[in-house]
Amino acid sequence: MRTINKLKPGESGTVLEIGSSGALRRRIIDMGITPGATVTMKKMAPLGDPIEICVRGYNLSIRKTEAKEIAVEKIANFCGEKAI
Repeated sequence: MRTINKLKPGESGTVLEIGSSGALRRRIIDMGITPGATVTMKKMAPLGDPIEICVRGYNLSIRKTEAKEIAVEKIANFCGEKAI
């Protein structure tokens, strides 16, 4: 299964599940990353952490460890940009 941290800049995916539990899971959900939401990888820091994603129309920076917990299914671009 593919996770958010495996997406390349410009790629999008639909959230399938959140693999963490407890406070981390609650924090991810509170940020708007829920099953069925569409996320687009915007950019990654030079050393790979943090990463910037677009979810529900806004840009959000999350840590790579958090991104590894979020399974996605790759789709075409979503955040107001044309598909490549």
